[in-house]
Amino acid sequence: MALSSVFRKVNVKELISKVSVYSSTEESSGGMSLVFKRWATKKCAGSTKNGRDSNPKYLGVKKFGGEKVEPGNIIVRQRGTRFHPGNYVGMGKDHTLFCLKQGHVRFERNKLTGRKWVHVDPVAGHQLHPVYCTDSTAAAEMEPM
Repeated sequence: MALSSVFRKVNVKELISKVSVYSSTEESSGGMSLVFKRWATKKCAGSTKNGRDSNPKYLGVKKFGGEKVEPGNIIVRQRGTRFHPGNYVGMGKDHTLFCLKQGHVRFERNKLTGRKWVHVDPVAGHQLHPVYCTDSTAAAEMEPM
């Protein structure tokens, strides 16, 4: 009963305003009309912060064991030294292995360390530089291909 007595003393119709919040200036009579607009606080419908994607880098082995290569051919594109350069193989600044002489690709793996080497066995007529010469390659270089 106390609640009903409050409503009788204060007219509810007086509390509710009939002025439209979104009324235009033509509808309002005189004075300055305030138009309240509610703006969105969050983006929606397709906005994302991580929607960018990078191009693929096309890494991996390009010339496999036994394939014929010419000077400048890329053998392996890699990040880091997964494969190490061997005879007649150069390494670029991004660890790309490339061929230095015409020949055939040969992959080798060390049994103890597990390190993988990439060699190019040159075609007949090429002499192996003494820096690259080991006991096993010196014997292989003596016989023609």
